[in-house]
Amino acid sequence: MCHEFPLRRQAGFGLPAAIFVITVLALVIAAMSSLLSSSARTVSLQVQSHRAFYSAESGLQLALNLLLPPGGSAARSCSVSPFYSQTFSVTGLNGCSVSVACRSITDSGETFYTLTSQGRCGSGEDQAVRTLEVMAQ
Repeated sequence: MCHEFPLRRQAGFGLPAAIFVITVLALVIAAMSSLLSSSARTVSLQVQSHRAFYSAESGLQLALNLLLPPGGSAARSCSVSPFYSQTFSVTGLNGCSVSVACRSITDSGETFYTLTSQGRCGSGEDQAVRTLEVMAQ
């Protein structure tokens, strides 16, 4: 026995529910995509920041070696501007650069040196710059 249903107005909930679910899923996917893109950019900037820090630190160490050389060899004059600069080509710092400035102050016969190192890595929006300073006697 077959039940017959009249072909009257049938109201369905399936189509509006499906459209609602698809819309919500599209919004969730768009939000996740934006979050992933933002996260990737943050990681990239963090890596460039670390590289810039290490290039500034390397520049300071090399400049200190020129200012106060081991073994008593002749030192570089602090009046040279820039005191030290280099563009790195080694693994890890490739494409980074450093510039070191030197200032000297003499007080009561003692000379104090201040070295300021600025490391740069990346370019454009992906650029990071870190500045380190050290005093030596």
